[in-house]
Amino acid sequence: MPGRKPVSGETVIKILSKECGFTVSGRFGSHVRLSKETPAGKVGTVVPLHRELKTGTLRGVLKLAKIDPDDFAQYL
Repeated sequence: MPGRKPVSGETVIKILSKECGFTVSGRFGSHVRLSKETPAGKVGTVVPLHRELKTGTLRGVLKLAKIDPDDFAQYL
């Protein structure tokens, strides 16, 4: 992830929705909840609507979503 271009919360939401099958399940202030059903159960994550997500924040979002950062990076 280091050395990658900055990515906004809105971009992350679009990628997770279109490419990974997540749907918006709620919003509280500047944070958006995303979830999807899998054979193993429900998976969810929370994405802050910031102009630029820090690397650690993005890693945390992807960890909750159970998505490999390298797989996510191919959609950027």
